[in-house]
Amino acid sequence: MTQPPKILYIEDDPASGKLVERMLNHAGYRVLLAERGLLGIDIARSEFPDLILTDINLPDMSGYEVATALRAEERFADVPIVALTALGPNAQDMAMAAGITGFLSKPVDIEQLVTQLQYYLQGGQDKIDSERLFSAQVKYTREVVSRLEGRIRALEEANDSLKKLDGMKETFIQVTAHELRTPLTLIYGYSRLLEDHPTVNKMSEYDQSVKLLIESLSESITRMQRVIEEILIISRIMTKQIDLALSPTNMSQLVARILESYSDPMQQRKLTVHFDPAQWPRQTQLDTELIRIAMSNLISNAIKYTPDGGHIYLRAQTTPEQVIFSVRDTGIGIDVADQKRIFEQFGSLGDVKLHSTSKTAFGGGGLGLGLPVCKGIIEAHGGKIWVESQGRDPETCPGSQFMVTLPLVVQRPRPVLSRITK
Repeated sequence: MTQPPKILYIEDDPASGKLVERMLNHAGYRVLLAERGLLGIDIARSEFPDLILTDINLPDMSGYEVATALRAEERFADVPIVALTALGPNAQDMAMAAGITGFLSKPVDIEQLVTQLQYYLQGGQDKIDSERLFSAQVKYTREVVSRLEGRIRALEEANDSLKKLDGMKETFIQVTAHELRTPLTLIYGYSRLLEDHPTVNKMSEYDQSVKLLIESLSESITRMQRVIEEILIISRIMTKQIDLALSPTNMSQLVARILESYSDPMQQRKLTVHFDPAQWPRQTQLDTELIRIAMSNLISNAIKYTPDGGHIYLRAQTTPEQVIFSVRDTGIGIDVADQKRIFEQFGSLGDVKLHSTSKTAFGGGGLGLGLPVCKGIIEAHGGKIWVESQGRDPETCPGSQFMVTLPLVVQRPRPVLSRITK
């Protein structure tokens, strides 16, 4: 069975588009509609219509430019491209210079439309003498260059505005984090005084709810301190102001201490950790505190995305120049399409409406800064980090493995950082 001819109609007026669509559908054509020039080009490339009917004045690019873009591709060399224009002969000459097959006047003559399109579908083409065509081509080239210059200037202005907004955002993050840090330090100090107060201790002995309140207060303050710590580190990475306080670092002891800090939630959730301290180097030259933060984030991620009763594997091997280690879990895994995005700022996965703030609860979340922080810290040391996972599946739990390479000895802080948003 013969397929009906496909006509692509590029028109930013919905009423006109629907009118022509109904008319051509009634005449037996299949009509594709596009309200912008770029969308029309995309549809043309995917659907390869038998004829393209385009308005000249479109919101993003002109009908001339649509024709020029398509004519640059060999497969559209013989496809009729018909322009709709209410302008005079000069505009028609420009249309021909741009690669238009012919033109129809606006408003569209519905009674004659099918006959006119049939003429072009059968190979018909409007004519123009060579002198007029050459003059129109020169004029069209000048117009294209002028429009291109205007667009470049507009993009530069928009880019400058975005840079200013980005700078304001980074300054706001830094100032806000610092302003929060001071009162939070005081709150933390008062909470410790409260914990050690004799009266409160006596009340805790007789009333477990008092003890629970004090413990919950301390945990909440600690969690808030971690969030602010991550924000401050991210702001330093964003502004390329991260400085490494290098010192001898025993990674074996460091990882053991981090695991100890997560021992209670791992026991509660029956997670098994496979960790051999002998695999991890004892003599490295790193920023101990920053590496602790990076390792803690990787381990907490493994805890969060591994169902109860699962396993977490910490492996390391050392070469003369670097340590290569991994944090692997038997969790729900990560979609291949998301494996780069998770290292971007605020790149949390999952539905925000179902967000649960926790470092250790299954499926818990945060600000989406943990992995960007890891990436920034590792790269500041001259290392690399990436993730390997077959995909995300809460039923089969294919798991994820985060791989990291770090030099054993960092001689000096790296002054240049790649932006972590890439």
